[in-house]
Amino acid sequence: SRGRTRINIFGTVLRLSCCSMALNLKVLFVLASCNRAVAFLVPAGEAVANNRISHLDSVSLRGAQRNQGTSFVGVSASSGCLRGIAAFAVAAAMLASHTARQARKPVVGGNWKCNPDSMSKLDGLVANINACDTSQCDVYFCPSPLHVAYCADKTTNGAKCTPQNCNFTGCGAYTGEMSVEQMKDLGISQVLIGHSERRGEFGIFPMDDNNSLTTKLKYIQDAGMSCVYCIGEPLSIREKGLKDVLAEMHVQLTPIYSLLDPSSVVIAYEPVWAIGTGVTATPEDAQATHKGIRDLIAEHASAEVAEGIRIQYGGSANAANAPDLSAQPDIDGFLVGGASLKPEFKEIVAAISKAKA
Repeated sequence: SRGRTRINIFGTVLRLSCCSMALNLKVLFVLASCNRAVAFLVPAGEAVANNRISHLDSVSLRGAQRNQGTSFVGVSASSGCLRGIAAFAVAAAMLASHTARQARKPVVGGNWKCNPDSMSKLDGLVANINACDTSQCDVYFCPSPLHVAYCADKTTNGAKCTPQNCNFTGCGAYTGEMSVEQMKDLGISQVLIGHSERRGEFGIFPMDDNNSLTTKLKYIQDAGMSCVYCIGEPLSIREKGLKDVLAEMHVQLTPIYSLLDPSSVVIAYEPVWAIGTGVTATPEDAQATHKGIRDLIAEHASAEVAEGIRIQYGGSANAANAPDLSAQPDIDGFLVGGASLKPEFKEIVAAISKAKA
């Protein structure tokens, strides 16, 4: 369950309370020649080994716990040093993976695009959003520009009304544009930018490119707002293989690596060839791409940013495929299109909440 994990390794049960990311993981080995026990210290919560504890569980470990505050101390005692070290190595790896996932709260967004055709239908769509359990998952929804003001204050569960675009110049003589100042006046704190349909896919004239989106992201962050930043590749690149897909992701991410902040940016990865087609990547393919994106961020931004930033999958996610996609460790949520206009949207939120709990 969220916050506490029980792991049985070589007969040793570890109870792990994970309350921070497994970043800057620090390990202290204490080897005692009397019984070859192994002790370890990892700053992330509390751990207690349910096995025979030698005199190592005394002054040195209690002192370490006092000095480290919220750190956890554990001891694995065994008849052989190798067994203890192996148990610790597995536990540390599992803890690192677990705490990273725990730190990235799932996030699901509904992009209504240019829908619905009548304001009379908005209350029903907002009701679908309010039906979501947001206790373990962040939720946002993106109304069309004409409907943003009506929807901005209609949620009852903390779901964020998130406009589909903004400009980068503020208010003024900018016909057809929306500014973050106008959004903030409506109580809006988040905006989506870079969707493939605004980058020029599906025959629509390109309204944004990597450079304009970088400027927009800076503008959004300077205004104290958060951003859902979309990236993705068309079918022509996907058909060449994962290496070419990640090369394109690197091109799109290069201008913003230095701006990536897990507290203010969510990345929405969109396999453009899957949007609106009903075709979705297999869970394994989606995971490989998400991990590749996270690896790029680790290499070109930092490992800390890579572990903390949330990456959504945006390729025709629905209630049927959400459980399998949610089980993938590097998929932190979904940007949902057509299914966000249906009552099943709450099932998608429930699926990833359950998978990441």
